[in-house]
Amino acid sequence: MESLSHYSDAEIVALSLAHTSAFSEIVMRYEAKLIRYVRRLGVKNSEDQEDVLQEIFIKVYKNLNGFDATFSFSSWIYRIAHNEAISFYRKRKVRPEGHQIADSEEILGWLAADSQSPERVFDVAVSVVALTRALEQLEPKYSDPVLLRYFEHKEYEEISDILKIPVGSVGTLIHRGKKRLLELIEPAHISI
Repeated sequence: MESLSHYSDAEIVALSLAHTSAFSEIVMRYEAKLIRYVRRLGVKNSEDQEDVLQEIFIKVYKNLNGFDATFSFSSWIYRIAHNEAISFYRKRKVRPEGHQIADSEEILGWLAADSQSPERVFDVAVSVVALTRALEQLEPKYSDPVLLRYFEHKEYEEISDILKIPVGSVGTLIHRGKKRLLELIEPAHISI
């Protein structure tokens, strides 16, 4: 089959329904993104990540006919990924292992922008360890939208689709999550 890289996600879905070989384009497009997202949701063991990723693609393949084209495919597949990560924890009766902060400079940038003093900007900027700890302590209702917005670069509408919450709630949860992160970072940073 010809290269499908120039096709949109919706076109790839339609092609995959007609020709199963086109599904490999979906895997190629989303494999790295979803493994990163699953890792950030706390699945740190690489074998577990691969298991969760495999389950995601199996669910996507099985449910491709049920994809609602009124939503973006990206939102739909991230929703499946989110649910599979949660299922992973439920099956193993374990808690998430924390977040990987590979994009810490970006998140520290918006935290610093919210702070008032130059000293605070410096303090926040030097404390990636504190940020990691704070994200691990942040409640999922705040961490999920924050991770999707600042680490997965999703728009509010996509986050709403993925987490199945109103768009207005997304903004509120992100705002409160950022505020809570600053509260958690301050004591952690002082104790370092």
